[in-house]
Amino acid sequence: MIDIEGAVAVESIDEASRDQPEPAHAAAGVRGVAAHYGDPLREQRTLETAVGLVDRSHRGVIAVPGEERTGWLHTLTTQHLGQLAAGQGTELLVLSPHGHVEQHAMVAEDGVTTWLDTEPGATGGLLAYLERMRFFSKVDPRDVTPDHALLSLVGPEAPAALTTLGVSGLAAPDVLAVPGPKFHAGSVPPRPTVLYDVRPLPVGGWARRVPSGVDLLVPRAAAAQVVAELRGAGVPVAGLWAYEAVRVAARRARVGVDTDHRTIPAEVDLVAPAVHLEKGCYRGQETVARVHNMGRPPRRLVLLHLDGVTTDRPPAAGTPVTLDGRAVGFVGTAVLHHELGQVALAVVKRNVPDDARLLIGETAAAIDPM
Repeated sequence: MIDIEGAVAVESIDEASRDQPEPAHAAAGVRGVAAHYGDPLREQRTLETAVGLVDRSHRGVIAVPGEERTGWLHTLTTQHLGQLAAGQGTELLVLSPHGHVEQHAMVAEDGVTTWLDTEPGATGGLLAYLERMRFFSKVDPRDVTPDHALLSLVGPEAPAALTTLGVSGLAAPDVLAVPGPKFHAGSVPPRPTVLYDVRPLPVGGWARRVPSGVDLLVPRAAAAQVVAELRGAGVPVAGLWAYEAVRVAARRARVGVDTDHRTIPAEVDLVAPAVHLEKGCYRGQETVARVHNMGRPPRRLVLLHLDGVTTDRPPAAGTPVTLDGRAVGFVGTAVLHHELGQVALAVVKRNVPDDARLLIGETAAAIDPM
């Protein structure tokens, strides 16, 4: 999609952006993605009100075939995957021994292989961890990013647009309620905490229903055909800037951007989609259980409104958020939203009040209390 007329590559705007292929993937022919196609604010409105096609093919893709794959992944991650069936998807985390978030992946199961797609730049770390934990398990994790690409239909009309590719009837995401602190045993059913409907595509690959629309995990050789069919049916393209603005407005954290080395799942609202609170032992479980039973993680994810007076440039990820001269958090993703103006996700100390007068450098910031 980087060859579509009007496409402006992410790296042409920010050479240091993490939203570009990993060096090994670029060397294998994986190309960059578009930040926008000429009108990022219009592209945002399209994603929020109708449907647009977003190129996210810079994400890493790991295939895990092998007869013991789901049980093996169940023991290594935060999600309940023991009975994950063909046609189901979900999300998972890999935590440090102290319960800090290290990796996040979206999941699709086809009955033969479990497919994981993860953040650009994170593929090597996730694959290395899986390979270290193989031992004698009948699994064979491998990086297949050069052969598979992720595209996303984003917006309320995404399921209707999917019919162009010959797939219909995808069920909406099925999310379990997060139990309260000190819940009774048996409160959380033995299944993934969120289930995404996954269906095969006629051209190869799979469609996965997600909160923002439908993800399309397709062979790279078929990607151009998929794009052409959707555009031919009237689906417009939208850049990564628009996708990120919609994500920020929805307050969905992105691991590695809206997190730091100390982040635990409860601080950035990742328990509901990615953490099963009643499954067996996994690395970092003690911290997850302790924080949940106490009911008060030390920090929280917030949406900040920035005044935009001193500068029209969004702050960089990692910029400190201060209150009365003291650092109380950090900025994650900052964007210009077509309705909200300059906004950013940030992680701040839990005791920071909603009406606090915060600063990000010289820019005033206010917490959205919703």
